[in-house]
Amino acid sequence: MGRGKLRIYLGAAPGVGKTYAMLSEAHRRIERGTDVVAGFVEHHDRPRTEVMLHGLELVPRRELEYRGSTFTEMDVDALLERAPAVALVDELAHTNVPGSRNEKRWQDVEELLKAGIDVVSTVNIQHLESLGDVVESITGVRQRETVPDEVVRRADQIELVDMSPQALRHRMAHGNIYQPDKMDAALSNYFRPGNLTALRELALLWTADRVDEYLQQYRGEHGIRTTWQARERIVVGLTGGPEGRTLIRRAARLAEKGAGGEVLAVYIAASDGLKSASPKELAIQRTLVEDLGGTFHHVIGDDIPDALLAFARGVNATQIVLGVSRRKAWQYVLGPGVSATVARESGPDLDVHIVTHDAVAKGRGLPVARGARLGRARIVWGWSAGVGGPLLLTLLLGTVVPDIGLANDMLLFLTATVAAALLGGMSPALASAAFGCLLLNYFFTPPLGRFTVADPKNIVAIVIFVGVAVSVASVVDLAARRTHQAARLRAESEILSLLAGSILRGENSLGALLERLRETFAMESVALLERASEVEPWSCTAAVGARPVDRPEDADVDIPVGENLALVLSGRTLPAENRRVLGAFAAQAVVALERQRLVDQAEEARELAESDRFRTALLAAVSHDLRTPLAGIKASVTSLRSHDVDWSETDREALLEGVEDGADRLSALIGNLLDMSRLNTGTVVPLIRETDLDEVVPMALGSIPESSVELDIPDTLPMVAVDRGLLERIVANIVENAVKYSPANIPVLVSASSLHDRVELRVVDCGPGVPDAEKEHIFHPIQRLGDAPRGTGVGLGLAVARGFTEAIRATLTAEDTPGGGLTMVLSLPAGRGVPPLPTDPPPAPLA
Repeated sequence: MGRGKLRIYLGAAPGVGKTYAMLSEAHRRIERGTDVVAGFVEHHDRPRTEVMLHGLELVPRRELEYRGSTFTEMDVDALLERAPAVALVDELAHTNVPGSRNEKRWQDVEELLKAGIDVVSTVNIQHLESLGDVVESITGVRQRETVPDEVVRRADQIELVDMSPQALRHRMAHGNIYQPDKMDAALSNYFRPGNLTALRELALLWTADRVDEYLQQYRGEHGIRTTWQARERIVVGLTGGPEGRTLIRRAARLAEKGAGGEVLAVYIAASDGLKSASPKELAIQRTLVEDLGGTFHHVIGDDIPDALLAFARGVNATQIVLGVSRRKAWQYVLGPGVSATVARESGPDLDVHIVTHDAVAKGRGLPVARGARLGRARIVWGWSAGVGGPLLLTLLLGTVVPDIGLANDMLLFLTATVAAALLGGMSPALASAAFGCLLLNYFFTPPLGRFTVADPKNIVAIVIFVGVAVSVASVVDLAARRTHQAARLRAESEILSLLAGSILRGENSLGALLERLRETFAMESVALLERASEVEPWSCTAAVGARPVDRPEDADVDIPVGENLALVLSGRTLPAENRRVLGAFAAQAVVALERQRLVDQAEEARELAESDRFRTALLAAVSHDLRTPLAGIKASVTSLRSHDVDWSETDREALLEGVEDGADRLSALIGNLLDMSRLNTGTVVPLIRETDLDEVVPMALGSIPESSVELDIPDTLPMVAVDRGLLERIVANIVENAVKYSPANIPVLVSASSLHDRVELRVVDCGPGVPDAEKEHIFHPIQRLGDAPRGTGVGLGLAVARGFTEAIRATLTAEDTPGGGLTMVLSLPAGRGVPPLPTDPPPAPLA
């Protein structure tokens, strides 16, 4: 069975006729033969709405008792059993009475939809969760009942039910909405014309956004590329230059002229990374467009006009705002420019605004020096060869080897130009070609000594010389650029490989990732900033390095990650080609942040689950183990106070002994419970002092029969650095547990020995023992192994002992006793003030 469809009538304000429209739709469907029932319809005693219920099947409501009153709610079970084709469910944002199937009515609707039932519902714009604060600021009333926006957005159909403020107030004045005794108060408070106008605008804008989503989906499904000018959407083309801020402000003013206008700023970056813009300037422009309510987009494309037009048509833009080119007049020889090309190819569906600015015709500025990719030394040698080579050749050909022919002279000069290109790239080669051409013309081309050429063949030769020189220089320069690009890509691949390797090795620490990024690009600091929303200030989630920035606009490099995260670096400005690697680091930083938060949440959930499990087990155990000694005490005391029986002295002693035994068991149980509570809350603060073990152990065994324990603690042992009180509780719990499981005729052995800088206390019993797989489990709370009877303790003794042991920085482990049984090994740190003493006497010196 498929999921049902949801249709929502969205009201601009109460009383506009949502329920009436829903009931009218129900009658139309019934006339078409559709099975329609009214699951819950609230007519609010409005006569015209109540009349619309006639002819509809009403599902009886469910009655619920709450605080002495009876309420009625929609009976979801009855609707699911009835299984109509369509169910009418009024007031989607309603909160159900406690005891209902779900807390909110929209959750009831979700169950109906999952069952394949179509639902027609209603909701007012003021009940949308995201608009709660806005509605409160307009009307002064906080809406208690809300519905998540996503629930309404997922509806298959949304129909706006609207009415002008004047008409709605007119309806109220005629008593069609509220009773006469409430009419005046409503008209003078919530239903004021200003409030209704603002609510109406909210409803229209919200619905327009939803319609825009439908439109984008439809255009994508049908492959429609032409612009449908349903609303003003203005695209701003940015180059990273200073004119960008002027263009963004101009586009914002254009958007304000039309209701619902939207600004989208886009920067087109070349895919090869050889063209760069100022990352800092782009970050400032991104902040500006977001402050003005627009969005910033970063697009990769080699052909800027095509990429810009493709982006504009993809977002269904109506206008494009571009700046007048910053190129000099002579640079137009290279082409018409981006603005003119976009204006020519935009077509009739896109308006192009070319905006003037202060940087017009002032030059685009030099790109990143290509020669810098060749190294400073090669550039110097290139210029030396380009300028000094022709001079040296002129001197040699004029004095040492004259008259070798113009062709040979040109070949020699061409050799110098090629050498300049190979060494220094394009600029030295062009200079060498121009300088060599002048020298050839003046010194070697008839008529000599003049900048003229008599023979046309020589003119052709000189032109070929210049063309070859320029071609060779271009090829060398292109090879140098590609070599640099290949080196950069290799470096990027190595960095990304290292990043991927760290991920595979499980190095998921956010701090380690940021430190690796800082070291890779030699930055002063790297920080990951986060904000709750676009209007909230930035906060630093993680940072490494000195003086990290706390705002993206203060950073030298800003990499946006979504709407509310940004990776910022300070220290120096990085070229645009580094943004690919920075983007990879940023994406991984977000993953590391999410993973860290998920781990924290999982740990919190695990601790909560463990705490709940412990409480549940504790209550189950205590419910019996507290009652058993209490029942014995109660029975003994009742017997002693009875006057019907003349108890002998022996019987009285036995009963009193039972009372004392029950009280001791209760005292031990409550003590363990209190100790466990202290451990769980982290309030155990040990006071470490050096103590003699042979003084603490006997005191810990005060409540245990002497015949049950055999002590073997040498007085030559070193002192131990422990909390004396906690050590007594540890030993008492361990020995009590051993005595409990040891045979009655075999005493428990408590022995101690020194081992290096530790002192080991061993509690050895000959009981049934514990399997290896369970040895660690016996230290968990509420553990009983084997067939230990109820009433032998709540199972906290060893857990408390382990907790206190860890608190005093000692260890407690379980081992098998040779021959059967269990040995508890308590390893304590020896005191530093007294050196360990040998347990055996030293050998006598040789005579």
